[in-house]
Amino acid sequence: MATLYNSTEEYIKGFRTYLRLERGMSLNTYNSYSSDVKEFASWLDSESGSGVTLEKTAGENIRQYLGTRIDTNEGPAITSRTQARILSSLRSFFGWLQIDGVIAENPCDGIDTPKIGRYLPSVLSIDEVNDIMNSVDQSKWGGVRDRAILELLYGCGLRVTEVSDMKISNIYLQEKFVRVVGKGNKERVVPMGDPAAEAVTAYLAVRPEPADAKSEDILFLNKSGKKLSRISVFNMVKKQSMLAGITKEISPHTFRHSFATHLIEGGADLRVVQEMLGHESILTTEIYTHLDSTTWQNDILEHHPRKDDSGI
Repeated sequence: MATLYNSTEEYIKGFRTYLRLERGMSLNTYNSYSSDVKEFASWLDSESGSGVTLEKTAGENIRQYLGTRIDTNEGPAITSRTQARILSSLRSFFGWLQIDGVIAENPCDGIDTPKIGRYLPSVLSIDEVNDIMNSVDQSKWGGVRDRAILELLYGCGLRVTEVSDMKISNIYLQEKFVRVVGKGNKERVVPMGDPAAEAVTAYLAVRPEPADAKSEDILFLNKSGKKLSRISVFNMVKKQSMLAGITKEISPHTFRHSFATHLIEGGADLRVVQEMLGHESILTTEIYTHLDSTTWQNDILEHHPRKDDSGI
């Protein structure tokens, strides 16, 4: 029997519950999917969408909506990557309506996902990483904390959410590893080098008093004794990179990319790197072999036997 929903808000609420409980999505993906569906529903309600309801949506409506997002006079056009995410969000939403018996067919069926060029992330050199680490003023407790965050981002290749969510009970300083709960609530164990272990030890000695029971086991706290936000980590990374004189655009994820690239440059096995990063598919990890390829490509061209003859 079909579930009845009386408003867009009820649809969104039901979809969010489905994503969290049945799909087990990470909070960031959950928020992105919810936001995409909400924006699509608003467009349907507008004049552009001709007042079509969610349950009456057809494939043509979705194509038209994606077309307005790609070629728009109202702002910058979205990338193929964003277009693919929006389509994935809508496909999941209408798939859920199908499961709930609200619609018979998914209107996204038959709509091709746009081809996405392989994204090559920005990578720091080892010297640049060291410059950023050394730019942190550790004369105050906040600087000691920030250095520990940077060491975990780079030394363990963690995602920013994995760092901000890190619990003290998941850090094993003597054994030198951390237990990480990553995307889809999947758990992995990541080795921790001496610099990261020493930085975390130094921070624990100056960590402020937790503001409440909820913050007791959270590793990184703000000055109020509450969990440090992802945005705060982003802002800190931007600030320290500027102080270090790094001109390229970087984010907390840049340290993760750099960590993986430097491991592979150093001869680490691709499968081991995949496990450490928590990648579901080794194809995701393989991108770092493409980044590293520029090193050997330049080396080959420099020593190519036909260099002088062919203008290489």
